[in-house]
Amino acid sequence: MNDYIHLKFSSIILNMVISQIIRELRTEKHLTQEELAKNIGVTSRAISYWENEINEPKASYIAKLADYFDVTADYLLGREH
Repeated sequence: MNDYIHLKFSSIILNMVISQIIRELRTEKHLTQEELAKNIGVTSRAISYWENEINEPKASYIAKLADYFDVTADYLLGREH
């Protein structure tokens, strides 16, 4: 049971980190959610869900975000700053 709680907590923290970093990168470039969505091939709703911790991007979109913002996937995941 403790392993399950640890995994669930880790997932929640990761989702919080990803959402904050995506929002920060987007606003630093003065992009709307719609503009970012168009540039990486998702809906603006997906961007909103990611930024509001409702959902998290799949690995393929983490790669697209990393390429678009010229950062590493590790940076998006909060593993480097």
